[in-house]
Amino acid sequence: MIRTFKTHVIRRQEELTQRLWQFTALTGEKAGESFPVLLPSCWETYPGFGLYRGEGKYEMTFTGGGNVRLVFEGVSHTAKVYVDGEKVGGHYNAYTPFSILLEGLERGEHTLAVVADNRFSENSALHVPNDYMSYGGVSRPCAVEFLKGAFIDYIHVTPCLHEGVWRAKFEVKVKNLSASCRAEIKLSAAGKELTLIKDELPAGESLFIGELAFEAVKAWSPETPALYTVQAVLRTDGEAVDDLIERFGFREVKVEKDRILLNGEPLRIRGLCRHEDHPHFGCALPYEAMMHDLLIIKDLGANSVRTSHYPNDQRFLDLCDELGILVWEENHARGLSLEQMLNPNFEKQAEEVIREMIAAHYNHPSIYIWGILNECASDSEYGRECYEKQFALIKSLDTSRPTSFASCKFKTDICFGLPDVVSYNIYPKWYHETPVKEYVDDLYTWVQEETEGRGKPFLVTEIGAGGLYGYRTPYASKWSEEYQEKTLSEQLTGVLSYPACSGVYIWQFSDIRISEECWGTRPRTMNNKGVVDEYRRPKLCYETVKRIFREDREKFGK
Repeated sequence: MIRTFKTHVIRRQEELTQRLWQFTALTGEKAGESFPVLLPSCWETYPGFGLYRGEGKYEMTFTGGGNVRLVFEGVSHTAKVYVDGEKVGGHYNAYTPFSILLEGLERGEHTLAVVADNRFSENSALHVPNDYMSYGGVSRPCAVEFLKGAFIDYIHVTPCLHEGVWRAKFEVKVKNLSASCRAEIKLSAAGKELTLIKDELPAGESLFIGELAFEAVKAWSPETPALYTVQAVLRTDGEAVDDLIERFGFREVKVEKDRILLNGEPLRIRGLCRHEDHPHFGCALPYEAMMHDLLIIKDLGANSVRTSHYPNDQRFLDLCDELGILVWEENHARGLSLEQMLNPNFEKQAEEVIREMIAAHYNHPSIYIWGILNECASDSEYGRECYEKQFALIKSLDTSRPTSFASCKFKTDICFGLPDVVSYNIYPKWYHETPVKEYVDDLYTWVQEETEGRGKPFLVTEIGAGGLYGYRTPYASKWSEEYQEKTLSEQLTGVLSYPACSGVYIWQFSDIRISEECWGTRPRTMNNKGVVDEYRRPKLCYETVKRIFREDREKFGK
């Protein structure tokens, strides 16, 4: 399953996941070991490969020919793709999709091989030893598509509410693989139809743009997550050659003064930061495990998830759309120092993640904000240049959502003039003993009086404390479940009672594995700040979080 809904009727698409591939280790002591596996998966979950860093090859066969498109939702960290032994493409970054187009492939049976590499090197600016695990493998779904002379690359839908009437702008990108021809796109959405025509569609890429008004549609919100589909059918010289079905919601996100508005109403965020991580599946969580996580999140009374610290699987975002869970999605970067940001590959790689993230995830109504560069060098002049370029890039691709970044630079950050929302990661009562309300007030006052972030919405994007599942003590010492419960209670109460704060994200949903190279002071080589442990077993703080979030919802009515 690539999406939770059918995306094509005309285009022939064959999923290559949930099928056996042959895995072969290519480096180190494991080189030559080979056995069949199911994809998507991470090799760290294969017996004996829990600490493997290197290259691994995944190989299978498919039958077909003509114009063939190979689609990959995620390969970690890097991918090299081969067809019949010949390299046909590659990709950097585990968390964004890519595709490879093969024109005029000879018909017959073909061998497809994907070589994944999860090693760290100077060539990679984003995948570095970190406070989460960098897995290896084909970790998200993949497919092969068989195309004709032209195909639809994407549909982007931008809804807006104008004088009480919902309107939607449709942008359809088409790639023509043949000679110039007459092209027609018929759009169908929410009971309305629109035809877009180009008398001459040249070879290469073209954009079709149209707009429709909708009088009787429901708005998308966490309380009523109404979803609609749009289908685009492409005809060239009168023949239907391709189609694409996407899903969207009628909702509008704006920032006015110090509040984030959804459909004109202030947002109150009660959220959890979540990594794609599971002891059985690594970062390749199956669909059922994603749903299980979201059921726990909803039971806790949360209404939002922060995708720490990279774009998430499309299926997870689809479920958030369906369940009405707001999403802060961010590009892939966490805790990079100034020296790491000076890597000559940093800007190119980070900006490509942004392009791929927004292109693929544009239509998800659950995504209400784009984030970048979590806890990076926002206290330096060069860092500010990077933040400025990346925010400008986001705005060039999507003006319909606000932007932010999560800072940990206490009273030294110089980038708050750049995003729409000011966000801070804070850990009072964990890394220092400052009372929560005192710390939040001191920080917020500094933002208002000393920075360009004055007057903007303010979010706490991380707060929390460590707790080892099963470690119970009447002394409520650090790392005990008692201390975690007590600290989260103080933290959440302090933040949610601060009038200027638009909400909070708890660090984090579940305990996660971290890179062996970055274990630091983390017991069990895990980040242990989860409200549930890695097996999703509730800790003592679970019911406290649930009570505080539900009380806050009753107070604010949403």
